Formats: sequence, structure tokens, C-alpha cells
Amino acid sequence: VQLQASGGGLVQPGGSLRLSCAASGFTLDYYAIGWFRQAPGKERDFVAAINWSTGSTYYAESVKGRFTISRDNAKNTVYLQMNSLKPEDTAVYYCAARRTTAQTMSITSRGNIWGKGTQVTVSS
Repeated sequence: VQLQASGGGLVQPGGSLRLSCAASGFTLDYYAIGWFRQAPGKERDFVAAINWSTGSTYYAESVKGRFTISRDNAKNTVYLQMNSLKPEDTAVYYCAARRTTAQTMSITSRGNIWGKGTQVTVSS
């Protein structure tokens, strides 16, 4: 089971980035795939998640209206489109998978399968 995150980088405030999370080694039916982030000195927080089978999504309040999570079934890949980025979005972003729902994934990260993180820096 592997999750490979990519797409991070340096962007100016107000800019956009798209993160990708490619899953391999398991069937994603009945799984939720999510994004979490961890800023220096802070806990890892939930950002967004998607139910693979239905496509329904769930977002943290802090990113609603700015971030969009989506999936490509053919590529076994989940994307996080991040628009109107703010300096406070700076963090290492991790993708995760778990046999649960997107809403449950927003409540607890216990049982998550984690990928390696990708750094997102929002700075002028």
C-alpha cells in the first residue's frame, strides 16, 4: 500500500497550487482519501477528504471555498486544488487513506495510512 504525494512548492499569497496523491497497492472502494497539513510546531490538521466510491467531499472550515478535492478513478489519484492561498496555509501536506468515510476522517486520523508529505510555502 503506497500513497505518493506531489505538487508542493513556493507560491505568492493569492496564488494557486495543485497537489496530487497517487494510490497504489490496494483497491480504493470503501475508502476515503484525505489531505492533512502540519505547520512547524503545530499538530497535523485535517484539510479535506473525499469518499472514493461516491465522490462526496468534506472540508475544514478554514479552506472551504478556496480548496477543492477531486479524484480521477482511472489514475487512482486524488487532487487538492488550492486557490487564494494565504501565508497561514504554509505547511507540509500529507495525503492519507482509510477504510471509512470522509466525514469520519475529518474527526480522527486514527487508522490512517499515510503518504510522505509535500511542502507548501505561501510567501511573498
